Amino acid sequence: MTTINRRSFLAAGLVAPGIWATPWPASGQSGQPTIVDITRARTEPIPIAIPNMAGTGSDGARLGQQIAQVITNNLRSSGLFRPVERAAFIQSAEAAAATPRFQDWRVIGAAALVTGRVDASGDRLRVEFRLWDILPEQQALGTAYNATASNWRQIAHIISDDIYKRMLGESGYFNTRIAYIAESGPRDRRTRRLAVMDQDGENNRFLTDGQFQALTPRWHPNATQIAFMSYQRNEPRVYLTSLESGRQEVLGNFGGMTLSPRFSPDGRSVVLSAIRGGDANIFVVDLGSRRERQLTNSPGLDVSPCFSPDGTQIVFNSDRGGDQQLYVMDAGGGGARRISFGNGRYATPVWSPRGDLIAFTRIARGQFAIGVMRPDGSGERILSEGWSMEGPTFAPNGRVLMFYRETASRDQRGAGYSARLSSIDIAGFNERQIVTPTDATDPSWSPLIS
Repeated sequence: MTTINRRSFLAAGLVAPGIWATPWPASGQSGQPTIVDITRARTEPIPIAIPNMAGTGSDGARLGQQIAQVITNNLRSSGLFRPVERAAFIQSAEAAAATPRFQDWRVIGAAALVTGRVDASGDRLRVEFRLWDILPEQQALGTAYNATASNWRQIAHIISDDIYKRMLGESGYFNTRIAYIAESGPRDRRTRRLAVMDQDGENNRFLTDGQFQALTPRWHPNATQIAFMSYQRNEPRVYLTSLESGRQEVLGNFGGMTLSPRFSPDGRSVVLSAIRGGDANIFVVDLGSRRERQLTNSPGLDVSPCFSPDGTQIVFNSDRGGDQQLYVMDAGGGGARRISFGNGRYATPVWSPRGDLIAFTRIARGQFAIGVMRPDGSGERILSEGWSMEGPTFAPNGRVLMFYRETASRDQRGAGYSARLSSIDIAGFNERQIVTPTDATDPSWSPLIS
């Protein structure tokens, strides 16, 4: 399949499969909005008013209300925006969609206003939205999206990303998905299924039936394929699954147990660990030829490899020095150097898409923690601690992490045990639980959907 990235879609006016975007002309003055520094937004979230979008057509009013609610939930969940309570609104949504009366929004404390119209006729949907900067009384952004009605939630996520980028100067992360392991059943006989959902927990879908255990899902850079570990036929191996066709295939018949896969940034290879003869070493597998190439050859366990976003380095954890620590090596193998030197053991490293941080799990004094450090090991910061937490994954803008947190069992049958996904800002604030239908572990955050 030919890969078409988000930039190509934008150039063509198509922001996602089946969704067309066109600039919407300014109504009144237009200009650049005030860009709010994210550090400031953490302490003073941006007050934004998001009334229901006006609706026309048979289903426009209902979808206008639902799209406004999804945008509100997305921006509130970031911790960087403070949606103004709707009970405070003075001007009606219909009137604001025609011409905002800025004084009415200024007196209730709004710094920005989102208005829009939704025309839902049959299966066709057209959503026009505008972002207004209240203080200078000007339009900051205006776009119209055309799609099938079933894509209304994705349009809401795209508009949320548009607002985030316009107000904060960085790409958003709302039009994304999470792959994870859905867990159910008694603690000692867990069923683990591969699942995907939108980043806000909606549109959950199971990709395996639970007949075989699934672990450690990882997204392809084009967000149409997932690599994961499966115990199918009691042979723990890495599999690939296509979200478009549903086809699942083993990556290759390599010797030993293969685990912890991760795609390269160009999507042409998979780096993984293989256990052979009691040691685990790191290999890279070319997806075209399915040939493997060994990158490490040391006694002990080299696992959890992850490429840097430019593809030139790999971070992994290893006990080669006698204890489980983080190492960085050249992408071709060699030049491995230890980067973690704090108290405790370090595991599950993952490189930020921005390249500036590596997230990790730390185990020390019987407690788990999620933290970040620079790629040279400096600047280590712990973001969250608890009885058990693991598996960090970055949002595509590198601003937010997701991981899973477990609670202890009260007895041997697992009473009281739970495993839930949580997200947290890389500054260590705004930790929040992600709602899933079952217990959930091993999250993997997709790139922006395009």
